[in-house]
Amino acid sequence: MNSFEAKCPTRVDLAGGTLDLWPLHLFVEGASTINVAIDVYTYAWLSERTDSKVILESSDLEQTVEYENIDELLADNSPDWLLLRRHVNFWKPDKGFHLKTRSESPVGGGLGGSSSLSVAITQVMSQFCNRVLEVEEMINLVSNIEAQVLKTPTGTQDYYPPLLGGMNIISYGCEGRSVEVRPIPDGLFSDCFFLVYTGRPHNSGLNNWSVLKEAIEGNEKTLRHLQQLKDIAEEVRKVCELKNWDSLGPLLRDEFAARVELSPAVTSPEIQKLEEVALNAGAEAVKICGAGGGGCIMVWSPPSKIEEVKSSCQKAGYRVINARPVPPSSLK
Repeated sequence: MNSFEAKCPTRVDLAGGTLDLWPLHLFVEGASTINVAIDVYTYAWLSERTDSKVILESSDLEQTVEYENIDELLADNSPDWLLLRRHVNFWKPDKGFHLKTRSESPVGGGLGGSSSLSVAITQVMSQFCNRVLEVEEMINLVSNIEAQVLKTPTGTQDYYPPLLGGMNIISYGCEGRSVEVRPIPDGLFSDCFFLVYTGRPHNSGLNNWSVLKEAIEGNEKTLRHLQQLKDIAEEVRKVCELKNWDSLGPLLRDEFAARVELSPAVTSPEIQKLEEVALNAGAEAVKICGAGGGGCIMVWSPPSKIEEVKSSCQKAGYRVINARPVPPSSLK
């Protein structure tokens, strides 16, 4: 019987997060989002069955459920299987299968883990159902499915790294979006950054909804800070294009401060303590991953200080994740 598998990276966002959420990028002119794919992976495996049964298995939940057929699966209301159920509801395969998933990202890590997993599921389901999807078709599909799951609007930046790897510079405008995939500079991100898990999951849907609501209502403070995030992202984009890497650390600090000004909910006592510990140990910047409020924090440090900074974070009780960038894939 046929079997399929997918392995997808997650990401750290350098700048322009939140602006990927429609229609926020239309409220500022020339919005862009920059992120880097990292080797914190999600996985999906699908094997065809000879009968109509459907088996769903989650390594993260440590659970397995079995249904007599797809109709029985779709009639289930268990929240634990909502993401997989939504994918199956879209594809509606005409034969039984066993679908297993796993994620290396911490729960609520802010690394785009659920989006990466959605891409992995879509890749195996599309092969199983013998339907080829182009990159933009897949991104539209998975973002819409996640909106059904979260019951909130979703952005699109998280879906490019799982598909394309590398550094993604995503531009947004009235005609839609476009992406430029760049190689990762040798040694730069590997030697200068690491991730710290705060121990507190974030909630991107709620944080983003608050910002979106205020922007649509014309809140001047919110719109001003969105413009600030756009301007910082533009500077980060120039740094990446000109390879002026010495300027990146200060811009990441500016991005952190601007994001807190946009929504105080993106920070927390755990994040504030981490910032103090990391900067005192010699780091240049800390950067909230995703919508903040918890999850993972990217720490940016001079290579000569990075081991000392890691040690200080660990002594303070934080979990250090030694992620590495993932080069661009051959998929375009």
